[in-house]
Amino acid sequence: MPNGELKTLDRVIIFDTTLRDGEQAPGASMTVSDKVHIARQLALLGVDVIEAGFPISSPGQREAVARISDEVSGPTICGLARAVQGDVEAAGLALESADRKRIHTFIATSDIHLAAKFDSPKYGNTIAEKRNTVLRMAVDAVALAKTFTHDVEFSAEDAGRTDPAFLTEIFRAVVEAGATTINIPDTTGYTTPAEYAAIFKTVRRDCGFGPEIVLSTHCHDDLGLAVANSLAAVRVGARQVECTINGLGERAGNAALEEIVMALRVRSDVYGVATGIDAKHLTKTSRMVALASGHDVPACKAIVGANAFSHEAGIHQDGVLKSRATYEIMRAEDVGNDGESIRLGRHSGRHGLFGRLNRLGIHVEESDRDRVYREFVALADRKKEIFDEDLRVIARQAPTGDAGQRYTLEQIHVAVDTGAEPRASVVVKNTRSGLETLFEATGDGPIDALYGAIDGAVGENHDLLSYDIRSVTHGADALGEVTVNIGAGGKRYAGAATNTDVILASASAYLEALNKLVVYRTDVESVEFVANGIMQSFTGEDIGA
Repeated sequence: MPNGELKTLDRVIIFDTTLRDGEQAPGASMTVSDKVHIARQLALLGVDVIEAGFPISSPGQREAVARISDEVSGPTICGLARAVQGDVEAAGLALESADRKRIHTFIATSDIHLAAKFDSPKYGNTIAEKRNTVLRMAVDAVALAKTFTHDVEFSAEDAGRTDPAFLTEIFRAVVEAGATTINIPDTTGYTTPAEYAAIFKTVRRDCGFGPEIVLSTHCHDDLGLAVANSLAAVRVGARQVECTINGLGERAGNAALEEIVMALRVRSDVYGVATGIDAKHLTKTSRMVALASGHDVPACKAIVGANAFSHEAGIHQDGVLKSRATYEIMRAEDVGNDGESIRLGRHSGRHGLFGRLNRLGIHVEESDRDRVYREFVALADRKKEIFDEDLRVIARQAPTGDAGQRYTLEQIHVAVDTGAEPRASVVVKNTRSGLETLFEATGDGPIDALYGAIDGAVGENHDLLSYDIRSVTHGADALGEVTVNIGAGGKRYAGAATNTDVILASASAYLEALNKLVVYRTDVESVEFVANGIMQSFTGEDIGA
């Protein structure tokens, strides 16, 4: 800078939708307690807006938004609402206690969506008539939202494939009705960076919006371009980015918050903007979300993956030892990856255990601490050394308070004899009724027999979609992690468990998935609105004319 002057960078609003869009990842439904803990961590991270949920979709969603509104301060708390009166009112009521609140209302705008979702003649017989109906609904929803809060965001669903003239028409109308943030989502992950940037240029130019109207990005990763598209929009004036921790989200996921933030920070020379994110909390937040959602972070994941700051090739190791700048464009400690080597064993105390869990981003409820410590001591008796991954496993398998565990495994026996079919017997307890059920089964292998016995004891209709096992720690006493996905009614439910005994891990993972199926089966609205995703939740039958 000339004369040593410092340039003040423009500010980009970070809108985190991990608890809403992120939760739409298959099998990623989180408990209300999980969401509140994550919301507190997001506030500590420094996000500007937390989209806490979709209040109309289920009682659990409403409770999560209401509790976060009541218990989390700092960020603006946001609730999603279709452009329907009942949705907007539900969001307004759920957000009532928030210090800073926003209602985010949306409606489909592309001809593809209009033809499919508004096919009823009551919305019009032609695309032009359907557009008029959608425009009126959008304006009415924004006007109603303004009666609850001055901060209203409007999204044109599938904006990336919407006719540019209609897009600008509806945006002008909702801003006149009171919207202050305009979101231009690439709902299907279809656009390229150049195309997406061009849409933002067109909207800003043709709508004549000043800086008081914030243009926002919301990108999905179907083509692997969510982050690139978001950054392209920032370069041409977008000043809000909607994203999720770890890129969690339906289908291929969303733009990853940690990648967006660090790209803007490391390449501020290109983008000329800054965020309010305290990057030192990124790794901890990433691990917390991975733990709550059951979606592990790939080792090669940028910024927060286990290998993000590892170097194996000799030439890279030599360069890094001489100067870290040779192969590292940021420091591990910049994103909270302290690389601390943990040395815990059977003689370690509670203070050391829970101190380390806290640094790993793992919150343990006071009521769960005795159990976690007991499991830690029991594992330490079987292993010489406890690693970080062991601790994550122990904490993940602790009860979460409102997880809705309907079934618990009381007894298990698996036998494999030469020349005979493997057989298994289990005793499963229904925690609601207290009834214990013994069931025996045979199968093609020990796991098949075990799962047949559990199915017989539980009696919930479903299909086994996948079963995976891997070693997650080192040595002969390594833990084996089992991940199971089951399906029912077109929905997926994931379970994961880890144990040095893979039979026990297999049983625990399967029962966890079954418990999730039972919990979310009892909440039909949540299944329809959340598990199906934003693309399918705005059906013509649900919308009042």
